[in-house]
Amino acid sequence: MTIRVMLVDDQALLRTGFRMVLAAQPDMEVVAEAGDGVQALEVLRGTQVDVILMDVRMPHLDGVETTRRICEGGQKEGAPKVLILTTFDLDEYAFSALKAGASGFMLKDVPPAELLGAIRAVRSGDAVVAPSTTRRLLDRFTPMLPAASAESERPELARLTDREREVLLLVAQGLSNGEIAARLVLSEATVKTHVGRILTKLGLRDRVQAVVLAYETGLVRAGGTAGA
Repeated sequence: MTIRVMLVDDQALLRTGFRMVLAAQPDMEVVAEAGDGVQALEVLRGTQVDVILMDVRMPHLDGVETTRRICEGGQKEGAPKVLILTTFDLDEYAFSALKAGASGFMLKDVPPAELLGAIRAVRSGDAVVAPSTTRRLLDRFTPMLPAASAESERPELARLTDREREVLLLVAQGLSNGEIAARLVLSEATVKTHVGRILTKLGLRDRVQAVVLAYETGLVRAGGTAGA
């Protein structure tokens, strides 16, 4: 099945470069482009898109607010996934975009093969493109969040089984499904099932939002260690 991609960046030259890379793939098609968030939202009203490559720093409406508006429908069937493209690693704008609902982020100078793999991963629902990088981003900017409040403020956490909570903690520490499976002596398919149930119970779009929630509630602290 062809992955329908939208490019959102205020630099036309960068969009051209990304379009050339994607056009060479038999399973991808660039179906839309936009130079800022306002234009992107307008285009999306009439275009079916699977994955959006989103810049963060743009005029009129930046990528963070654009991502929030796109993702505010939660896990609505058929909603596009947003992959943030940043110029600098550990960009505070990227952190805000993850909180807004983006499924992951990458640097703009990423090798083509990694970008293509990221698009396919996001489309398939794997979401976290680089768990360790996402964790480093959260470790850097979690101190900027309001103090973690008691878990009682998120009563849905109580719906998790002991095993699901264990899996959530490992997801938040940046482990992939395969690494979690090895740590807990489970099959990778079983881990994937647990992750799916966690997302459903907590009403989250994907793994990235699960990681953000774990940090915000104090389940894990900066550095990826389990909270008290």
